[in-house]
Amino acid sequence: MIRFRIEPRARTPAWLNVVLPVAAILAALILCSGLIVLAGTDVIGAYAALFRGALGSSFNIAETIVKATPITLTGLAVVVAFRAKFWNIGGEGQLLAGAMAAAFIGAREFLPEWSIVPSMIVAGAAAGGAWALVPAILRTRFKVDDVVASLMLNFVILYGMLALLDGPWKDTLSGYPDSPDIRLAAEFPILIERTRIHLGVIIAIVSCVAVWFVMAHTTLGYAIRAVGENPRAAAFSGISIGRVIVLSALISGALAGLAGVGEVAGLHFQVMATISPGYGYTGIVIAMLARLNPLGVIPASLFFAAVITGAETMSRQTGVPVFLAEVIQGMALVCMLVALLFTNYRLRVQRAGTG
Repeated sequence: MIRFRIEPRARTPAWLNVVLPVAAILAALILCSGLIVLAGTDVIGAYAALFRGALGSSFNIAETIVKATPITLTGLAVVVAFRAKFWNIGGEGQLLAGAMAAAFIGAREFLPEWSIVPSMIVAGAAAGGAWALVPAILRTRFKVDDVVASLMLNFVILYGMLALLDGPWKDTLSGYPDSPDIRLAAEFPILIERTRIHLGVIIAIVSCVAVWFVMAHTTLGYAIRAVGENPRAAAFSGISIGRVIVLSALISGALAGLAGVGEVAGLHFQVMATISPGYGYTGIVIAMLARLNPLGVIPASLFFAAVITGAETMSRQTGVPVFLAEVIQGMALVCMLVALLFTNYRLRVQRAGTG
């Protein structure tokens, strides 16, 4: 009789860190194949349509990169927070805070043209960071659960934004609940002609590299990692846990706020109710898929963006519901969490009676 036993690993092989995310994605695609079959469509044909929709032309590749930009920043925001064991589920709200600040600054006529884009970036990052400070202070001062606090704040700022859009920001001519357009000088420059690839792409990539450097080569990065891995040992060595959590929240919120700035200044040029289809929540999945590695956020974001972009083409060409993209994303997270188990444990197969 064959028995299966899970036992701790003495050492995790380096190659597992590369293989496991790939295996998780492949497993998610295989598991989702059943849903495609239930939809009455050929699996290979459906995934081929998804691939063509995401990467089949220069236009589609550009759109995938555009989609990857905000979720790269929200994923990076989650990485910073989670590495310090600050459970920031509020990336969505911090993104909205950044978007609103960018829309407000971008419409100011009195600002000189040369200063308006930097002002928007600073204001958006500051707004996102300030919104993330609320759950951080509640946790460090009053022991309030940061998961609940940061999650609930998403709804607070969402309904606050909707109130603005239906009130002071409402377009009096069209009646649409949209904020006023930002100035032309406030729009991010397009990096490649005949695409929508904008300055936000550069900001996202530079942010990933900067966060990786801070985490790997600075005292602050060491403190964040120490608090995340062993708070008691960190406190014993003189690191202020509360200060590290507050700083992590500030950085995390600022990164999510930058995602909102990019959506306003690079794509929509105003704030509307649908400015984020859940990019803040998607960032959590991306951070987990990247195994909380700042540089790993980039390929994880590109994968998710490809699924989002390609799903529309797949649905149009094969009839598979476009919501399958969200199923694939959720399944990828589940598979990744299972895969993470095998970085610390291994499955041993034994015959009964062999010990």
